[in-house]
Amino acid sequence: MSEIRRIRPSDVDVVVKLVHALAAHERAPQECHLTAESLHDALFRSSPALFGHVATVDDEVVGYALWFLNYSTWRGTHGIYLEDLFVLPEHRGTGLGKGLLTELAAECVRRGYSRLEWMVLEWLKPSIEFYESIGAVPQDEWRLFRLTDEPLRRLGS
Repeated sequence: MSEIRRIRPSDVDVVVKLVHALAAHERAPQECHLTAESLHDALFRSSPALFGHVATVDDEVVGYALWFLNYSTWRGTHGIYLEDLFVLPEHRGTGLGKGLLTELAAECVRRGYSRLEWMVLEWLKPSIEFYESIGAVPQDEWRLFRLTDEPLRRLGS
């Protein structure tokens, strides 16, 4: 039996393993430095800024979604930014990924949020096709910029 539910403290260790599996799937395992301690702190501190759901099959966590709030000045409401969505390969095609997205969409509807957004690597064609099949629209006119490491430290100093 499968279930989509909010992440619990007891799920953190397996979700960290799944995050590392996602990094390997995205061909960047060396860039993933997440630990159980840092994820637990982000999710379960007194005022968390990160939230999550898991997909389980027979009470075993086999997928997850980690997300945080963003804000649209144009719409005047919050939205959800989906940082990660991952389901183990052997459980793909079973509806768990769609179930996680459905739960996040329901969270938006319940709270009056105006949008659910995420990014996907251009070469992940099956994921893109899946997202388009549920009505998601690519925002191709926008370009992501990122500051990390030394450039971030230099600008912030």
